[in-house]
Amino acid sequence: MRPGAARPARFSLRRRLIWQFVALSALLVLALFFAVRFAAERASRASQDAVLGAAVISIGDGLRPVDEGLELDLPYATFSMLGAMGDERVFYSLSTEERLITGYGNLPPAPEVPGDLSPVFWDADYRGNRLRLAAISRRVLVDTRIEEITVVLGQTRYGQAAIARETARSSAWIGLGFFVLALPLALWAARAVIRPVDRLAKAVARRGPHDLRPVRHPTPQELLPLVGALNGFIARLRGTLALAETFIFEAAHRIRTPLSLVRTEAEIALAETSDEATRQRLRRMVRAIGESSRSANQILDHATVLYRSDQFSAAPVDFAALSAAVLQSVRPIAEMREIDMRAEGLDAACQVSGDERMIEVALRNILDNALKYSRDEGEVLVRLTRRDGMAELTVLDEGRGLGPGDDDLTARFRRGSNVGDVVGSGLGLTIVNEVAAAHGGRFTLKSRAERGTCAILFLPLSEPPSSS
Repeated sequence: MRPGAARPARFSLRRRLIWQFVALSALLVLALFFAVRFAAERASRASQDAVLGAAVISIGDGLRPVDEGLELDLPYATFSMLGAMGDERVFYSLSTEERLITGYGNLPPAPEVPGDLSPVFWDADYRGNRLRLAAISRRVLVDTRIEEITVVLGQTRYGQAAIARETARSSAWIGLGFFVLALPLALWAARAVIRPVDRLAKAVARRGPHDLRPVRHPTPQELLPLVGALNGFIARLRGTLALAETFIFEAAHRIRTPLSLVRTEAEIALAETSDEATRQRLRRMVRAIGESSRSANQILDHATVLYRSDQFSAAPVDFAALSAAVLQSVRPIAEMREIDMRAEGLDAACQVSGDERMIEVALRNILDNALKYSRDEGEVLVRLTRRDGMAELTVLDEGRGLGPGDDDLTARFRRGSNVGDVVGSGLGLTIVNEVAAAHGGRFTLKSRAERGTCAILFLPLSEPPSSS
């Protein structure tokens, strides 16, 4: 992975939210199933207890003492109530502490002594059946003595269990339907939760590279810490860039001034001395200082262009007037070598939108290259035309042209194969190309058919070309 590149995401918040919603829905469906089953079991048991309690009390109320002993009147309504519970088996017994009076023997005893007002209920197994039992006690006069008789009534629960299972199964199907519905709901909910994050990301992505204003996009409360951290980073970045710009300008001033002073002193010393050995040393010094000054200037110009490429605010620039001013500033250098500087099309205004300082640096480097590699007493033509919404500044020189393999000389520190004897840093054309790219234009360099080089700088016009 490239240094500084963003690490690939290991997880997706959207997928994580969807899976969490689905998992929560599954847990809720499972909880609903067990809750309904538990409630159905309790409801069926409560209804059975109510019927069993009424039936055992009815049986207890049917006990009557007679001359021969006891008489039990089993009312029809009692068995009607028990039959209403479904196809269940019924077991009963009437007994005292010593003997079984009637009914099934060995019915499971009650866990506590039943009273004569409210029944006692419990569960037990009997003859391979799971029973729900109810018991009540009655005191009856038998043969001149009071005896306590326990009435026990039990009933199987197959029908009740089936009802509870059917109710739970129905709830399971309903829960499954909700679970199937939960997937699109989870997708919608995840999209709704992530939407503010997407909107914030798009708002930041729409900003230009030089827009360092604080983010004021409306965001949910949960994203306020993120926005605050982002604004803090932007503020620190703005301060760092301001320091970088100050450093570049300060460095340019502190490097260029001493080098110019040293070169001036060396040239004065060269003019005043007559010793040939000293003059040779001074010539080498002047040449070295010139090379250092040029390299420093171009490195600082390159740093300035790189900084301003991301920071400049486009403003109207008269490309023709700016080109004429830069051309006028280099005429003294051309005159020293008797190079004729001609201009075409610079007398009419040509409006482009951009950074005037960057465009001026690009123009100086184009003209500097043209003068540096032109022959003495040659000619340099600067022509400005407008075509297809672009301003085209063409610089034609009569220099050495491009050497073999010199297809792209805009790379940093790349120089032509036939200019090794000429002082240069290999940054001039790089600066021109970067200025053109920053303004939405382009830069081309090619050899002329007869002699020299043709350099063309294209910049977009800020107004439609005239119809004339």
